Amino acid sequence: MRERGRVAAIDGGDDGVRLVVESGVETAIGDSVAVNGVCLTVVENGNGRLAFDAVPETLSRTSLARVAVGATVNVEPALRAGEPLGGHYVQGHVDGVGGVRSLEAEGDGARLTIDAPPEVLRYCVEKGAIAVEGVSLTIAALDEDGFAIALVPHTLAATTLGELRAGDEVNLEADVLAKYVEKLLPTGVR
Repeated sequence: MRERGRVAAIDGGDDGVRLVVESGVETAIGDSVAVNGVCLTVVENGNGRLAFDAVPETLSRTSLARVAVGATVNVEPALRAGEPLGGHYVQGHVDGVGGVRSLEAEGDGARLTIDAPPEVLRYCVEKGAIAVEGVSLTIAALDEDGFAIALVPHTLAATTLGELRAGDEVNLEADVLAKYVEKLLPTGVR
């Protein structure tokens, strides 16, 4: 996650919306930028604002339909060839929406526990990767309904994760490598 932005405007309805985000990220029209972990295409930029069109498919599969004007969002431009990879492989392709079970202080950091749908949880392993709201993280623990993440102070300060409350919806992206391994395995091995 590169920076936090602020939702400046949302125009439209169920048939799609124009989302405008105030951000310092420099982009060109047509660039991919993840907003809360959702890969979107820049359709306008200027004066510190980026505009994106979110179609019904995107709104139905992510938490973007519930974001409000004034909300803080995580913003990350696409990785360019030659740039260092500073975390896990994250594509901005949301696999499901989870629900925050709890966010509790833990030393100088916090423990975030999320209930996840089965289609995401099947790819989760302890010490494996997961993206929550576009933030690349490591799974600290698993149970039948979800997983826990140990958040360090930097993550709490630099992302929106420290603002989450029980019941909030979050975009989840499972480790793409796990999905490819599953796809390549013979059918009977699964």
